[in-house]
Amino acid sequence: MLPTLLAPETVGGRLYVLRVDTLNATVARLKEITSSDVLREVNASLDSLGDNDAVEAAVAASEGIARLEAVRFRALGRLSRHRDGASSVVQEVAFALSVVDGHAAGLVSAAQALTTRLPRTLGLLDAGKVGGYGAMKVATATAWLSDDDARAVDAVLEDRLPGRNSDQIRKAANHAAMMADRAGAARRAERNRGGRRLSIRQGETGVASIEVEDGPVEKVAAAYARIDREARALRAGGETRTLDQLRADVALDLLLGGQGGKSERSEVFLYMDLNTYLGLNDDPAEMAGHGHIPASLAREIAGGSNTVLRRIITDPLSGQVLDLGRDRYRPTAGLDEFVRVRDRECRRPGCHRVAQACDLDHSLPWQHGGHTADTELIDLCRRDHRLKDEPGWNYRLGSDGTLTITTPTGRSYDSSPPPLHEPRDEAPPF
Repeated sequence: MLPTLLAPETVGGRLYVLRVDTLNATVARLKEITSSDVLREVNASLDSLGDNDAVEAAVAASEGIARLEAVRFRALGRLSRHRDGASSVVQEVAFALSVVDGHAAGLVSAAQALTTRLPRTLGLLDAGKVGGYGAMKVATATAWLSDDDARAVDAVLEDRLPGRNSDQIRKAANHAAMMADRAGAARRAERNRGGRRLSIRQGETGVASIEVEDGPVEKVAAAYARIDREARALRAGGETRTLDQLRADVALDLLLGGQGGKSERSEVFLYMDLNTYLGLNDDPAEMAGHGHIPASLAREIAGGSNTVLRRIITDPLSGQVLDLGRDRYRPTAGLDEFVRVRDRECRRPGCHRVAQACDLDHSLPWQHGGHTADTELIDLCRRDHRLKDEPGWNYRLGSDGTLTITTPTGRSYDSSPPPLHEPRDEAPPF
């Protein structure tokens, strides 16, 4: 029951109580919707579900969580606006939600953006098409943009975000933000690189962590590639340590002046339109495993003394890498490189291991009639390579490069290699 209103003559008090009554009714309704009593019957029936229905139930629950995240962001946005963005809001949210200050600050910042300049992303939350974590990625990616540019990016992303995981959302949002303000993106990249630092974090008994924060992306990628390669070489040589342990040990050995393993050149793949390389436009380039970077930074990296330039011919309309074929079991070096350049990452939707660290696999097994051609070869990380051979999993590669994966429950998911440039409506005039 709602509290009794104060007498009309006490105007100030009456206004205050009305506000409390409205809040109490809203909170009471929210608690009713999410109460354990409402969900008890659902929970009791879950064990009787078949595999596909169990997946559907998990999807429905995730959609419901997203809708509740939208409610939470609106509540936090309202609190922040009422307090005029006071910094104390973060501490109050941290106390109320039992989270650390950093997480509370992220929630409040995202709430401010979603309820003011990212209405379409908030609408996707309402529809259960994007999760709260993904929405926060959009808020972070657009935080440096003007309100008008942020709203423009919000509109562009509306049809691109459903069905994507948080890392895919981060990459899509960063790319759209760079396209909205290319000069600002270049300044931001330069400023971010100036903030690089080394930090140490003490852990539990006997362990600690060391981290290079905000280092130049091309150097960080090359460093990880070297560490990973040398760890894998040690593992192949009979080491009993896990790959994670070996990577950590190799990295520390190198920092302390050791050799780490056999030293070889590390490769980092950067994808850039020729016009961007020549300075004729400022379209963002893409670094494998990281995402898009500003054109000015890409040209700086491409101009390095150790850079090797390779020509890639694409379809001028679709932006897809043009195909080539070989009818052999083992891919030739040229075909191997072509498929890795085309795919860029592991082809399982949601996996972002760079193609250079993946296995080259036949979508249709060789022993079942598959051919060693770019139309049948795909990049899969070792885990997903093994998953492909599990009972009930089916992989089919279409002529346009779209990989369709069907799971044991009969659900299908598509993965297409990203174009090297934005698709064009008309072919170039030549």
